[in-house]
Order: sequence, then C-alpha cells, then structure tokens
Amino acid sequence: MSTLAEVAVGLRGQVTGIEGTDEVSLRLLEMGLTPGVEFRLLGVAPLGDPIEIEVRGYRLSLRKSEAARVSVVSHD
Repeated sequence: MSTLAEVAVGLRGQVTGIEGTDEVSLRLLEMGLTPGVEFRLLGVAPLGDPIEIEVRGYRLSLRKSEAARVSVVSHD
C-alpha cells in the first residue's frame, strides 16, 4: 500500500483510507476522497507540487502534503 503522493502519473487506483482526524483529513473526505473511490493521477506540477487527480468525474488539485495522507492501492 502507498500514498497518493507516491503514485506515478497516469496510474489509476483506489483510495483505501485517509490518515488523521483533523480538519485537513475531514476536508479531503468532503472533497470526495472516501475509501473505495477510484482515481487517476493526471499530472504533477514541474516542481512536484501540487498534483492533479481525476476523482468522481472532476479534477482535483492537492498539495503533496495532503496527498501523503491518502492511502491508496494502484491498478496496473
């Protein structure tokens, strides 16, 4: 298992959990990153931050620090 911050561009996967119980983790859940949801990593900014994913039919940009809190499994 890895985090969303470690996934390579173009890969698809599934969210398995969100680390923490603070307002950042709650915000990630509110944005649709709930366990079981499918995602695709669309791109990473030139300096590595932020990353852009497609989830639930929309594009979402996240800071690397936020993406590191999202546990995922990737699909080949």
